Amino acid sequence: MNEDELRSEAKMVDLLNQFEHILESDPHIDEVGFVHPSQFFQLNEEAGHSLPSSDSSADGNSVFWNDDHKLGISTQVLLPLYKASKDAFMTANRQFKELNSTSDVSGVENSLCTSLSLDDSIESAVMKHSRALLLLSCDFGTAWHSRKLVVLEKHKLSALLDELLLSALVLSYSPKSEYAWGHRKWVIKSISEKCSTLPEIVTKESELVEKIAERSKMNYRAWNHRCWLVSYMTREQLLHELKRSRHWANLHVADHSCFHYRSQLMLKTLEDQCYEQEISSSGYSVEIYLLWKDELDWDEMLIKRYIGREALWLHRRFLSLFWIKHFLTDHTGLSSHGKQKTSMNNDFSVFMDNELHLLHSCSIIPDNSFDDYQAQAMHSATYMLWLIKQIPDSCRIELQEKLRTENLKALLNKVCPERSSTWDCLTGYVEASDH
Repeated sequence: MNEDELRSEAKMVDLLNQFEHILESDPHIDEVGFVHPSQFFQLNEEAGHSLPSSDSSADGNSVFWNDDHKLGISTQVLLPLYKASKDAFMTANRQFKELNSTSDVSGVENSLCTSLSLDDSIESAVMKHSRALLLLSCDFGTAWHSRKLVVLEKHKLSALLDELLLSALVLSYSPKSEYAWGHRKWVIKSISEKCSTLPEIVTKESELVEKIAERSKMNYRAWNHRCWLVSYMTREQLLHELKRSRHWANLHVADHSCFHYRSQLMLKTLEDQCYEQEISSSGYSVEIYLLWKDELDWDEMLIKRYIGREALWLHRRFLSLFWIKHFLTDHTGLSSHGKQKTSMNNDFSVFMDNELHLLHSCSIIPDNSFDDYQAQAMHSATYMLWLIKQIPDSCRIELQEKLRTENLKALLNKVCPERSSTWDCLTGYVEASDH
C-alpha cells in the first residue's frame, strides 16, 4: 500500500471516529439526514450558531452537523464513511464469531476473566460499528443480525430498548426499511417475554407509526407493523386506538391502510370479548353491536362528505359483511335483555333500506359534476352488486323487489362506459346466482 492509499485510509478512519464520537456524545439523537455541503451554512444560521456546530474534514469543510438532537451528514463523505464503517464492522464481527467458536470448544476456567473482558470489548466494537454502518446503509442484514446475537447474550432490557432507539433513528431517514421494521418486531417479541411494561411500549410504538405515516405516505410496512401490534394491546388500548385513529382517518380518507388498521382493532375487540365472556357460541354483546353500528354510521357520514373515495367503500364492505353474518342472520344470539334486545333486533329490511338510500343519494350526478361524482356513483353501484352476493338466499327476493340489477348496470355503463364488458360480466354473475 503506497503513501497516498495509507493517507486516504487514515482519513476514512478519522471520519468514522468523528461520526461514532458524535453518536456516543449525543445518545438522544432522534433524526438523521444526508445534507449537501452547501446547506451546512444555512443550517448553522437557522440554529443561531455563529460558528459551525459540526466536525470538519481536513480541508476545513463541514461534514457533520449536530444540534437539538438532529444529525446531518454531508453527502460528500458518504462513500468513504460507508467503506470505513463496513470494514470496521466486518473485522469486529469476524472477531466476535471467532471468539464465540473458541469459547464453545475450550472451556478453560483459568482464562474465564480474560475471555469475558475480551468478549465485552469485541461486543462493544460490533455494536458501535454496526450502528454507524446501519445509519448509512439500513438494509445491511448482517449488521442487524449481529446486533441480535449480541443483545441475546446480554440478557438486559436496556439493551433491547436501545435497539428500539436505533431502529427508530434508521426509520427517520428510511421510513420503509423492511429490516428496521423487522428488527422492531423482534425486539418487541423479546420484551414481551420478560417485561411488565409492554403496554406502555406498545402505545409509544403505535404513536411512532402514526408520526412516520404522516411523513411517509402510503407506507404499507409501517401500517402492517401497527396492525401486528394489535395482538399485544389490552382492551383499554384497543378502545383508545379506535378513538385516536378515527381522528387520523378523518384527515386521510383516501388512505385505506388506516381503515384496515381500524378493522383489525375491531376484530381484536370482538375476539377478546368472546374470550372473556365466553359468548362466542351464544352471540355478541350490546357493546359490540353498538361499536359496529357507530362505525357504519360514521363511514356513511364520510362517504357523503368526501365524494368518490374508494377506501371508504372498501371499509363499508368489511363492516357490512360482519353485520350480515353476525347480526342480521343470527340476531337471536345477541347477549342482551329486554328492551335492549328488541332495539338491537333490526331486521334485514331496515339494514337494506338504509343501504339503498345511500345508493340513491350517491348515484345522483350533477350536470356540471367533477370526476369525483362519477367515481362515487361507480363505487356505490359496485358495492351494491357485491352486497347482493353476501345476503342470505331467503332475503334476496325481498331485495330484488326493491332493486333491479339492470338499473345498476345502466348506472355503471353511464359513469364508466369504457368498462362495459366488465359490468356485463359482473351483473350476469349476480343474476345467475339468483336462479
